[in-house]
Formats: sequence, C-alpha cells, structure tokens
Amino acid sequence: MSHEVAEGCVRVEEKISPFTQQVTTYNHRWLADEPESLGGADEGPAPMEMLMAGLGACTSMTLRMYAKRKNWPLQKVTVDLSHQEGKLQDGEIVGEVIHRSIRVAGELTEEQTSRLLEIANKCPVHRTITNPNLAIETELNLSTETKD
Repeated sequence: MSHEVAEGCVRVEEKISPFTQQVTTYNHRWLADEPESLGGADEGPAPMEMLMAGLGACTSMTLRMYAKRKNWPLQKVTVDLSHQEGKLQDGEIVGEVIHRSIRVAGELTEEQTSRLLEIANKCPVHRTITNPNLAIETELNLSTETKD
C-alpha cells in the first residue's frame, strides 16, 4: 500500500462540495462535513464532533490501558461528550465548555474510580487541548492545483 501522508500526519482537502472534506492519515480515509443546516452535505462528522471524538477515544483508551496495567476489573468505558459555545464578550468568545461524561462498568472500588477520573484528565488529547502553551503554527502556500 502506498501512503500519501506520513505516519502521524493528517491531510484535509475539499471534495465533492465546498464543506465536504476528505481526511487522510497514514492508513485511513474518512469524510468531514457540516450539516445541511449550515450549508454542508452532511457526509461526515463536523470538525467539532471530530475533536470531541478524539478526546473521547483517547480518554477511553487511556483508562483501558491504565486499568489493564493495574489489573483492575474494568469491563467497559463509555464516554459522552458535548460542546457548548461561549458567549461573545468584548469581541471574543469566552467560557467555551466541552462536557465529558465517563461511565465505567466493572467491580471497581471507590478509590479505583477516583483514580480513573484523575487519569482521564491526563490522556494525551486532554493535555494537548488544555495546554496553555499550545501554539498552532500556520503557513499559507499558493497552489496551482485545481479542484477535483
């Protein structure tokens, strides 16, 4: 299999309609889009849904790895997430919130569930999106490609 994108990297490019995006990683492809109510074709999850999916998946995987390493009887992890936009204040959005609700199943002690909550807040995606030193470096390049 030939890989268009280096391992650990992501490419996003327009496909089909203006908001439908082809997401390509080293081994996977999927679509992202906006709902029809926002002018999209609703061909895939919206960007904020993908961000929350990344946080939810990372949370669940981190808890699973930790419980496995500790030999704890964790049977199932379910993570529900929702996003609430902040209010516009002095030209900036403030108070934005992602609500994360984690359900765990298994014969876990109160001490173990308390520790799992601490560990959830240490998953790599959580640490990245809450890091006050996170910088997104952006460059814009002019391309001669035309739309497919």
